[in-house]
Amino acid sequence: MTNKRDYYEVLGVNRDASDDELKSAYRQLALKYHPDRNPDNKEAEENFKEASEAYEVLRDSQKRSVYDQFGHQGLEGSGFQGFGGFEDIFSSFGDIFEDFFGFGGQRRSRSRAQRGSDLRYDIALSFMDAAFGTETEIEIEKMEKCLTCEGNGCEPGTSMETCGHCQGSGQVSRSQGFFTVRTTCNHCHGAGQTIPNPCSTCRGKGQILESKKVSIKIPAGVDSGSRLRLTGEGEAGMYGGPPGDLYVFIDVKPHEFFQRNETDVVCQVPISFVQAALGDKIMIPTLNGEKKLAIPKGTQPGDLFRFNGEGIPSLHSKKRGDQIIQVLVKTPTSLTKKQEALLKEFADLETEKFSNKLKSLLKGDAASASR
Repeated sequence: MTNKRDYYEVLGVNRDASDDELKSAYRQLALKYHPDRNPDNKEAEENFKEASEAYEVLRDSQKRSVYDQFGHQGLEGSGFQGFGGFEDIFSSFGDIFEDFFGFGGQRRSRSRAQRGSDLRYDIALSFMDAAFGTETEIEIEKMEKCLTCEGNGCEPGTSMETCGHCQGSGQVSRSQGFFTVRTTCNHCHGAGQTIPNPCSTCRGKGQILESKKVSIKIPAGVDSGSRLRLTGEGEAGMYGGPPGDLYVFIDVKPHEFFQRNETDVVCQVPISFVQAALGDKIMIPTLNGEKKLAIPKGTQPGDLFRFNGEGIPSLHSKKRGDQIIQVLVKTPTSLTKKQEALLKEFADLETEKFSNKLKSLLKGDAASASR
């Protein structure tokens, strides 16, 4: 069970709070607990992370809807795992911090840290693996930190140097009449530093392309279009920045017998007209094996029957849907002479039965008219 506090309680707002109210509440908390204003204060750090996570969820309408319905467990089931650290928060909220108090962006520019790119991986699952969950391993190619230079792009034993053209500012100025125009330095490309001796392994990039195997735990109940987020499994960040995330998009293959309707599974089962008329007990395939179904006398084509709790597990709770069985009454196409004779005899009896019923109705109408 999660011990996280309620996100609305963390921000101190009502559950129907507007976007502006959420932003205002977060601004106050971020200003109060920002690490630049609370150096070496572990309690302030945790409060800052808690408020940032709450705001990240509640400002996103989709995440907020999942949270309102299913709480923290619902978010975890959908792949949300919160922030990995401060740089992850600053990467997501950098513009907001600049709007709030003007130092969020400065913090990032001083360190030059850049968050790594997110990656996407599409995976096809069988119907059963999607229904009950599975663990699998995938292989992805992504940019990883160069171990030779530890990601700084410099040959071991050397270091970066301040750009002599812009004096480390990342910009150069030139006069045009009465105006001074600032442009990005072409020598350092705005970084303010240059690499005189690039790493021979990564050629100064600080990253190399590598193939990596990643284990994925797929929860029970996923469907086509479901998305899993693996925090930190994207490409490596630049200059000490946090890695991106890996998003796994799921496509579920169709099943030859079952069809899915949200958490219910639907199937069609053929029966003979004799079984429909006289009733029978038949074995029906389910997701967990076979189960006996009682067909009552007089069953009609298209009648539906239900096995409670034999459907798909819900992604956000421990409940399972139902299995719905639709019977299809099959008309025989090849009869023996004996079967034909029996059916003709049955047809004669049905005709006689119908005729007697009709006569009874006519007599009733005549008796009513005589009164």
